[in-house]
Amino acid sequence: MQSIHDFLDHKHLYYKEIDHKRVHDAYALLKPHITHPRTVHIVGTNGKGSTGRMLAHLAYKSGMSVGHYSSPHILKFNERIWIDGKDVSDEVLESAHQRLFAVLGKEMSDALSYFEYTTLLAFVVFEKYDLMVLEAGLGGEFDATNVCDKELSIITPIGIDHQAFLGETIEEIASTKIRSIQKKALLAPQSYVEVVEVAKEIANDRGATLLTVGSMKPTNQNNEHMVDFIDPTLASIAKTKAWADYLIINASIALEALNILNIKYDMNDLKTLELFGRFYALTDNIRIDVGHNPLAARAIEKALDKEVVLIYNSLDDKDYKEVLRTLKPKVKRVEIIEIESQRATTLEEIEKALQTVGLEYSYFKNEIKEEENYLVFGSFYVVEAFLKQRNM
Repeated sequence: MQSIHDFLDHKHLYYKEIDHKRVHDAYALLKPHITHPRTVHIVGTNGKGSTGRMLAHLAYKSGMSVGHYSSPHILKFNERIWIDGKDVSDEVLESAHQRLFAVLGKEMSDALSYFEYTTLLAFVVFEKYDLMVLEAGLGGEFDATNVCDKELSIITPIGIDHQAFLGETIEEIASTKIRSIQKKALLAPQSYVEVVEVAKEIANDRGATLLTVGSMKPTNQNNEHMVDFIDPTLASIAKTKAWADYLIINASIALEALNILNIKYDMNDLKTLELFGRFYALTDNIRIDVGHNPLAARAIEKALDKEVVLIYNSLDDKDYKEVLRTLKPKVKRVEIIEIESQRATTLEEIEKALQTVGLEYSYFKNEIKEEENYLVFGSFYVVEAFLKQRNM
């Protein structure tokens, strides 16, 4: 039998078509063999990772045993399965793999996609924990993370992304994600009023309770929303940590989720939380962010307080032209970094987009100037490529 890392290395990461029934069949085999913790399921387009980690971190610091499953990873698979304050060890992963493979059998284990198998792997790792926080990978209703019951669903901001799988309109995309809810859901402030309407309709159809945080008021023609619920203590912590506004909102969502779950917490424990890859200050003049779509770009553009050199690339299913157009007011120039992914956009297409938007560009030569400020942005692959070149 192969080790977990060898086994995963031989699995395809991407599929043009997905068998949505298969993971349910696999979970039916696994379910009698494991116990199931209290579960929070997080769906949305942006903010899933940071919201989930904030919730998991505070619950862990309160004395609970907590597992957080997220994706993708930046440098090592272990990042996807976080247990009690740290990434899972190879030893724990291997033990869970041996057990899962034995329950499912070779045929089913081989048939499952990379994400399907690793989702069930996380269930095995987390089974004796008090709380399990699951981040949906793609969509919600048909996502592998949606095979199990959940106590609470969190719906983070939803935007236009993954149209090939989720639908072309914001209503279709929101419906696919939000149809994963069960009895109770917490809706984060949204940039599209259509998302709020879809959430209300689905919650009503399901007989589910739909909760919100504070008030949400449309403020401009883009249907962007203000929020007036930021706790002063949280605002102070965020200022110390130099968090962007969107991270403060994500923290507020995490805090409200903990309140709904009746989990006590100390907000000051956020001071010890590191959100690597989320508008993260790698050095005094380099910030890295794994965002990759226009919704993320809007949040980052708002967060930047000075012009930056943008180190950038994109996957081919992203609206990279709109991302670049959105970031342009804060960008001095762009340095294209090459990435390793079968989904990467061709360099020619990136160049065309930069020319159309009117941004000066060159190629990243692994040179960082002390007098300039940098933003590494575009995808997990971009951040990974940058860190590897910098040997960080």
